[in-house]
Amino acid sequence: MTDSIVTPGITVPGAGQTPPPAPFSGRLFARLEGMFNEEVFFLILSIFIGIFSGLAVVCFRLAIDWTHLALLGPLPQSHSWRLVAVPSIVGVVVAVIVIYVFPGIRGSGVNQTKAALYIFNGVIPFRTAVGKFICSALAIGSGQSLGPEDPSLQIGASIASALGRWLEVSREKLRLMAPVGAAAGLAAAFNAPISAVLFVIEEVIGRWSAGILGSVVLAAVSSIVIVRWFLGSEPLFRIPVTTFKNPVELIAYAVLGIVGGIASVAFAKSIGFLRPRLKALPRWTQFFQPGLAGLIVGLIGFFGAPQVMGAGYESMDQAMHGQFTWNILAGLALLKIIATVVSFVSGTPGGMFAPTLFIGAMLGGAVGDIEHIFFPHLTGSTGTYVLVGMGVLFAGFLRVPMTSVFMVLEVSGNYEIIVPVMVANTFSYVVSRTLQAVPIFDLLTRQDGLILPSLEEEREGVILHVEDAMLPPPEIILVAQDYVDANYRRIQDSTESVFFVRLHPTGWSTVSREQLQRLFREGKGEHTLASVLPLQPTPSLYPDLPLDSALRYVNDCLLVPVVNRANSRQLEGVVSRESVFKKYGSRTAIEVPMAE
Repeated sequence: MTDSIVTPGITVPGAGQTPPPAPFSGRLFARLEGMFNEEVFFLILSIFIGIFSGLAVVCFRLAIDWTHLALLGPLPQSHSWRLVAVPSIVGVVVAVIVIYVFPGIRGSGVNQTKAALYIFNGVIPFRTAVGKFICSALAIGSGQSLGPEDPSLQIGASIASALGRWLEVSREKLRLMAPVGAAAGLAAAFNAPISAVLFVIEEVIGRWSAGILGSVVLAAVSSIVIVRWFLGSEPLFRIPVTTFKNPVELIAYAVLGIVGGIASVAFAKSIGFLRPRLKALPRWTQFFQPGLAGLIVGLIGFFGAPQVMGAGYESMDQAMHGQFTWNILAGLALLKIIATVVSFVSGTPGGMFAPTLFIGAMLGGAVGDIEHIFFPHLTGSTGTYVLVGMGVLFAGFLRVPMTSVFMVLEVSGNYEIIVPVMVANTFSYVVSRTLQAVPIFDLLTRQDGLILPSLEEEREGVILHVEDAMLPPPEIILVAQDYVDANYRRIQDSTESVFFVRLHPTGWSTVSREQLQRLFREGKGEHTLASVLPLQPTPSLYPDLPLDSALRYVNDCLLVPVVNRANSRQLEGVVSRESVFKKYGSRTAIEVPMAE
């Protein structure tokens, strides 16, 4: 077994030295080579990834519940000594385990999964799943303000990676095993398969094809089946009646989106500011940082807000049913931000999904109650604002706008609120992106010294098209069915050296001035151009195609025609190697100073 090499925030076996996995036809599955091709086998394998991940997440959730009951009791009360002592002591224990036994499992598992896909050829050591299971269960069960979804995601990814290496799948498929397992783990943790599939495609993979989508969906669905088999099909929350009747209320939801966007930025900037500073402290302080974070969280619970401890699902359920006043909801949102920031930046293993939902739920309920005070005619219930607020923080903090919409719909099962959710999430996303250019996951990877693709930057980046480098169509166009003499007369007053030729019935080609002159001198002026010259059709482009599609042609063709999609005989313009490279050069000249 290869030795582990620790990269900041990530541990991989022999990074850069791991030999490529054997092809699909390795010794273990040589007998199945005639029965399955690799694509079919990968789809079948995705089902087993979902089953194993679902079983692991079921055990993980039970471990968190049992740890919570054993350490804090069934109903933690304010002013109990356990609230202060337990998270502090367990925090130190977790720190020792992480430092000496499972280095590299600190924090969320999303970036580790992305790193496995883009850097480490799909390799996530199985001991990462073991470490994440043990340490996250201890941390969350003892009251640290973290959630189980991100660890579940990485547990699923690690199981999938180990299974792929054992079965000796190809390197290309092994790279995709981790995201497939991540979708299975996240779906099992959230009990929301659509949101898990969208999140993995939107944030981890960044692209999809029929094969990728099929594998991710099969893994997510099979994991959900396992979880519901063992733990039941009840949703995370008891959803109250939620309605949306008056379109004027969209203004109120837009206000919630703006407030949520600002809160998301404050949340993200706090983590981005504190995390590198704590990591830069002497190594011996890492033994006590999780314990100190546990002490702070415990004191918050001791002095009257035990709701902020752990994932906080019960408190979110209570908020949906109007059991808190607006000032308590606002206070819990603020305290949860503080508790989650100190827990996460201390390096305690755990995720930010559940805390994000908690903050959004409390913030949404508070904003909704305040709006009802000033505008009592609003018909939206507190439960509706709580649900919308959950999506608002998800969209603003995690920067996954599509996932945030479907997450609320899956949790609530009520499509009547889709319009308020979309409006509020859009405002939150825009505000967050305006006030903080770098998404939280990209910020964390850069702090860890890793260079992973920013999927948001790719989505928001300016894409050059063929029409951006297109030159005007030439004034002189020759016709293949015309005589050489007629075509030669057309070019007499031109200074161009290359001319386009319209072929019959469709298509384009090029001919040089020298070729026409040679034909004319040879006395072939009374022949059609097509009969005396082998005209090879030139590949055509369309104006809306990405500009990089022109690169495959401009080296072999001096000029490439750009034609209309509705009429290929209509020449919209031309591109040349010089015009394409000039456009790329102008874009680089503009963007580089901005990047610096």
